[in-house]
Amino acid sequence: MAVRFRRTLRKHALTATVATAVAATTLYAVGAANATGSVPRSDKEIPNLTNVVNEIKAYYGDTVDGSGEHHASADSSYAKQVAGIEARAGAYLRQAVRHTRPGKKPAIVLDVDDTSLLTYNYELEVGFNYTPASNDAYIQNKNMRAVFGMPALVNWAADHGVTVFWITGRPETQRAASVRNLAAAGYTSPADTTHLYLNTKAPTAYLPCSAPTYTCTTTEYKSGTRGHIESLGYDITANFGDQYSDLNGGHADRSFKLPNPMYYLP
Repeated sequence: MAVRFRRTLRKHALTATVATAVAATTLYAVGAANATGSVPRSDKEIPNLTNVVNEIKAYYGDTVDGSGEHHASADSSYAKQVAGIEARAGAYLRQAVRHTRPGKKPAIVLDVDDTSLLTYNYELEVGFNYTPASNDAYIQNKNMRAVFGMPALVNWAADHGVTVFWITGRPETQRAASVRNLAAAGYTSPADTTHLYLNTKAPTAYLPCSAPTYTCTTTEYKSGTRGHIESLGYDITANFGDQYSDLNGGHADRSFKLPNPMYYLP
């Protein structure tokens, strides 16, 4: 989840691609615009929600285990698309680690939800109706599976001298659960307090938008935190995220967008 910046602002996609129409998790008020900024003039301009959910499930290769948990399939269109992105990222990183800027320490930055960990089962469990309470209960009590292939890519980078950072919109109260889940999903890099940044929504010296009143957008929070990491002497070789708000704002040599048709975070 980029939750990345609290998902109370989150809007769920009403199509299988981020580029098409999206809607809020609750019903629109009269006249509310969708994520493209336009107001539908008729129902024919709005994808049918049931059809979109079925398309999402087909894209992820929905399977249900004996306990009723939903999982994406390793041979799904989603997994294949992710594998293609990771192949390009891996080729890039192999070149980048051989050409690190003098005096700089190579690093990569990742979002957590739907970049490192897959929220698919949670989304199906709540019917794509995110609430802070249901999300927190899930994170505190269950482990999400890794995004296909990401632990191998990230661990390879770490084994070749690249420092791994996570920047998430999850709150500080979910730190212990996040650390537990990342380890359980197979990430070997330490997700300690110096490598895992959570959104405290408190005044922070390197985030001008955080004081005196916290007004940071997702992009401001994430790009500002990447800028802080750079100030520590790191060259952020690659930045990974499933939302464009995870990637916008610079402070990375290259960005890789992971697919996520389930929700949109501005």
